[in-house]
Amino acid sequence: MSSNIFRLLADEESFTDELFAFVTDNNADSRNERAIISVLHEVAPQIVSVAECMVIDGVDERHYVEDYVHALLHSEGTSND
Repeated sequence: MSSNIFRLLADEESFTDELFAFVTDNNADSRNERAIISVLHEVAPQIVSVAECMVIDGVDERHYVEDYVHALLHSEGTSND
């Protein structure tokens, strides 16, 4: 059985914009109240964990978030065995 039975479907640009806004929001309260985070906590909490690491690492360039979102949506780096 495939270890990857679910696929995340999202508008790549909008998802990137929302996640980048989370990563670059300097206010922890407003950052964690974003709608995207609420949804991700329910469907893919590991994405929130990675985004939080980006906050800690001080990511401030959109292309890093864009690369991550692209990999998520296109299953790059995952096994379909």
